[in-house]
Amino acid sequence: MKTLVVGGVRSGKSRYAETLARAHGGPVTVIATATADDEEMRARITAHRARRPAEWTVVEEPICLADALRAAASPSGIVVIECLTLWLANLLSSPRAADLEPQRNALLDTVASLAGDQVFVSNEVGQGVIPVNALARRFADEAGQLHQRLAVRCERVVLMAAGLPLILKEFP
Repeated sequence: MKTLVVGGVRSGKSRYAETLARAHGGPVTVIATATADDEEMRARITAHRARRPAEWTVVEEPICLADALRAAASPSGIVVIECLTLWLANLLSSPRAADLEPQRNALLDTVASLAGDQVFVSNEVGQGVIPVNALARRFADEAGQLHQRLAVRCERVVLMAAGLPLILKEFP
């Protein structure tokens, strides 16, 4: 089962994805896309690490997500990808910004062929005020397009609000 979990900041996305991983019963791999560029992000990363069971495998990959997914996916396992919007931000703000389209296409092309289960976590960023600068508008556009294209490829799509999962799509 491929699951996309979207929601706002502090909506409960990560905890929900971790709950799915714990209930899975097979080996768990987390692909973490965050980079510890400031104190606040270091604190977030530390909090996520503290919640995860020690037996979970963690792969840190800020750019080449499709490659990391292909390497981590297994028929009996589950992979939690945390998170797609940080991955987009990494691509847009790096010298590798030109890699965004090929990296996004590689990710979308890879999803259908992945063994086992995956949970993609991402921030829903397009429900607020239209950003005032071009980079922020591009980021919101890219995130919205990625979510729509990935949602088509996932059997389950969940919107998190106030810690509650709202099932938007679910196929058996």
